[in-house]
This record gives sequence, C-alpha cells and structure tokens, in this order.
Amino acid sequence: MAIFNRHKFEKLAVHKSKTLAWAIALFSGILMALTTAPVNAWLLAWVALAPLWILVVSYERQKQEVKQQKFFLLPSSFFLLPSLWGIGYHGLALSWIMGIHPMTWLGVPWWPSLAIALFCWAFITLWGAALVAVWAWLFVILNSLTLPGKNPLLILNSLTLPGKNPLLNSPPLQGGAGGSKAQLLALTRVLIGTALWCALESIWSTGSLWWTSLSYTQSPHNLAILHLGQLSGPSAVTAAIVAVNGLIAEAFIEGRRKKEEGRRKNWIAYILPASLCVVLHIAGWSLYNRPLNQEAATALKIGIIQGNIPNEIKFDSGGWGRALEGYTSGYKELADRKVDAVLIPETALPFIWTNEYQRSTLSFYQAILERGVVAWVGGFGQQENSITNSLLAIDRTGEIVGRYDKLKLVPLGEYIPFYEILGGIINRLSPLDAHLVPGNSQQLFDTPFGRAIVGICYDSAFAENFRYQAANGGEFMITASNNAHYKPPMLAQHHALDVMRAIETDRWVAIATNTGYSAFVNPRGETVWKSGINTYEVRDATIYRRQTRTLYVRWGDWLMPVLLVLAGLMRLIVRN
Repeated sequence: MAIFNRHKFEKLAVHKSKTLAWAIALFSGILMALTTAPVNAWLLAWVALAPLWILVVSYERQKQEVKQQKFFLLPSSFFLLPSLWGIGYHGLALSWIMGIHPMTWLGVPWWPSLAIALFCWAFITLWGAALVAVWAWLFVILNSLTLPGKNPLLILNSLTLPGKNPLLNSPPLQGGAGGSKAQLLALTRVLIGTALWCALESIWSTGSLWWTSLSYTQSPHNLAILHLGQLSGPSAVTAAIVAVNGLIAEAFIEGRRKKEEGRRKNWIAYILPASLCVVLHIAGWSLYNRPLNQEAATALKIGIIQGNIPNEIKFDSGGWGRALEGYTSGYKELADRKVDAVLIPETALPFIWTNEYQRSTLSFYQAILERGVVAWVGGFGQQENSITNSLLAIDRTGEIVGRYDKLKLVPLGEYIPFYEILGGIINRLSPLDAHLVPGNSQQLFDTPFGRAIVGICYDSAFAENFRYQAANGGEFMITASNNAHYKPPMLAQHHALDVMRAIETDRWVAIATNTGYSAFVNPRGETVWKSGINTYEVRDATIYRRQTRTLYVRWGDWLMPVLLVLAGLMRLIVRN
C-alpha cells in the first residue's frame, strides 16, 4: 500500500509539474504578443522568450536511462511547450484577423462567415506555432548531439519519462563540464538557438502566411534596434531578441544549478545579456543618427488621398459613386497644391484600368487629363483571362507608364488555396467574377521621377520584395492598402511593417490606405505624419529620392547563413 501511495503521489507531482510548465509557456507567449499593437509593450520581447528557452533546455538536460528508441522522437508533452508559446504569441497578436467577420457584404451568411473567420485565425495561429515547435525540436536534437561524451539516444529518450519540475530541478550539465566548459556549452546553445530561429523565420517568410516575425515586436517604437535591419534585414533584429533571451535563460539555468549544489548564485552571469542588449542598441543608435543629407534636387511633393470607403459598399453603385467623387475632388485639391504626384489606396477605384475605354469614362481619369498631375491609382489590371490587384502609374496624358501587380495575395480573401479541393466548399469570397492572380516577383515600377519601390497591402510583411526593388534602383517607396475590414490593431501593425521596410532600404515612404493609417515615413523610421482611422483625408508632404544601398540591400539576409555556419563550428568545437 505504501508503495502504491508513493507511486500515486509521484504521478500527481509529475502532472502538476507538466501543467505548470505548460501554463508558463502559454503565459510567456502571451507576453510576447503584448509587444505588438494595441499594447505595444515592446520591452517585454527581450525577456518573453526566456521562459520557453529554460523549459526546453531543462527537458533536454534530464538523463534517466530508458529503452533506446529513435533519437528524433520526442513526447507530446514536450511539443506542447513550444506549441502553447506559439499559440499565445501568434494567436493573440493575430486576433485582429477576426475582423473579416461578418462577410455578409460578400454574400456570405453570418454563421458561415464566423466559421471562416475562426478557421483563418486557428490555421494561421497553428502555422505560427508550428515554427516554434520545429525550433524546439531541432534545438533539443542539435544540443544533445553537441554534448561531449554522451549518447544522444539516451539523452533524448529520457524525455519520454516523467521527471522533476524542469524549472526548479535542473541537474548538472552532462559530462561533468564545469567552469569555462559549462560557459562554452551555454554560448553554443545560444548560437544554435538563435541561428535556428532566424533560419525558420526565413523559411516561413517564403510562404503565403507570414506576419509575426519577432522583429516586428520592436516596430515602430524601438527605432534604434530596428536599424539593425539595415545590416541584414528582419533577421538581424530577430537574432538580437533571441540571443538576449537565450543568454538570460542560460544565466537563470546556471544560477539554479549552483543553488542546487549549495553554492551562492552568481548574478554576474546576467551581465552578459544586459551588455549585449546595450551594445546592440548602441550599434543601432549610431545607424539611426546618421544625417539624411537631403538635396533639393531630389525632392518630390507627394499627395495622398484616404478615401474612407467602407467595404460594405465598395463594390456597389453607391460605393463607386462615392469613391469617384471623393478621389476626384481630392485629386483636384492636391493638383492645386502643386504636388508632383497623387497616390490613392489599393483598389480605391475598383475598375479594370488597363481597359482604355472603361477608364476613359471615369471622372477621376478626366481630372488627370485636365490637371496633368501624375497619379498612382489602385485598381485592377488584366493578365490574359485573369485580373490583378494593381497600382498603375498614369501620366499627364492619361497613358499607363508603370504598373505593379500585388505579389502576395491574401489567402481566402483574394484567392483560395487548393482551389480544386476547397473551392466547392467555400466558394469564392471575392466579389469579382474573374480569377485574381499574383504579380511577378521581379517586377519593377518606373515613374517620371525615377524608379519607385512598391508594395500593396500584404506585401509589406515580406521584406525581400522591397529589398529586391531597392537593389534594382528604387529611389523612394510607395505603398497602397485597404485594411477597411480589420480592427485598429491590424492597422497599427501594418504601419509598423511599413516602418521596418523604410529603415531596411533607407528610403522615404508615402503610404496610402482606404481607412487608415495613411502616412509619410522618413528613412529613419520616423512617422512624419499619420492619418486618423475611418476618416476622409487629403494630405501632401515632401519626400526625397535616395540612391543609398544599405548592407541588407546589397547582400540580403547574409546573417542567417553566417549564424548557421558559426553554430555548426561551435558544435564541433564543443564535441571535441
């Protein structure tokens, strides 16, 4: 009976330990989400990953001997840790996606609309959580292979058995490493963890679902650290956040180990992450404080019209009439202010602008012919039997002299993934009769004032598109969006992404949106002007063309492969 009660007590203790670990993982993920709009507690990003790191490393360091299995198999209880962290982060940060409901204006009934919105939220949350789970899995495997003189099969298979509280009972480092060896192992873990996270973000960003890079947790408030993006894009900022969190976690683990051995905690270990954080901010601050050196000859006076046309009426005759009236009057007002060009939002005038007859009947087009000011118009273009979400440059003679087709279409909103399978179930969510297709990844946008860098709405989340255009001669940036169906947090997060693209490419940006936030941003990431939400606004400002080429523009994301190589070298050094 005593043995039975003891066994029952141990099982209960293990269950409570796991539950506590899962709760901590979820809570720390939520803390990371609070760094984004609307809370904007960006300082939390420098500590919010550390609890997950501690939990993962602590799991790795259990070493009970069990029957050998394949070393890459880990228990479901382990995968719950990173998954819950990812759900807390991505789920809360992306909760604005529920703003697509209700879609009754698209002809979708209320309950199916809710089901679609929930499906989108759940899917994109789990997709983000999958990144964290893969990171933790690879992190454990690579770090186990790094440990000197130990069979990784035994180390990893120990995870299948219940153990002690991973936060409170971390045994000494395997192999009896002490002093400098223990520090070297910890630094190797930090390098491996940082390299893996950056690599996985790079992989995830090549797909169709990407938004919540750790780097955007610092935008638009921490401009100093965002300037590391000029060195290697978003991965430089992500690497800084992960490395500092990793060093904090390793300092905690070392302090816990010393306490268990009866020694005093050594708070000196926390000096390293604090110092790294300070040094990174100083480096970013030095980039931030470089003079802009603007020349009058490079100046462009750009006008923006925020039409404020609700999606509910956008595609009916009433909405078209209101849009034409608002954009035409705004264009004439800006022309009277002697602007060089007028920018209007994504699909602001939802007509086939490549059809000469159709555009020639529009009052906005007639105003261009009358006033002779270049217009960058958000509308639709044609590509064989399909249509594109396009930004078209129309000169004073009414000719289309430049065109950019949206590269990253929104899944379900603008196209249906696996249409052959899902098309019959979901049907078409777009009110358009034709098939919407993405643009070419190597397209460029020429204007009478030189080459521009262009992004349409969702494109803003994908830094490589902007880097490519800057590397190929883009001298200033314009973005056009329609975020009318989303809540204010999404609008703020979208603006944060545009700020990052401005800093990474060292370019001025003019941003036109339908309902907010329209803005002008300088190359330092400073928002010169920002509109209100759900307001009709007509604004102009002077931006400047630039031909600088940041290290990121020239070399792309070079830091990620360098980190992977260094992590591999460190692993070999520690193993030997």
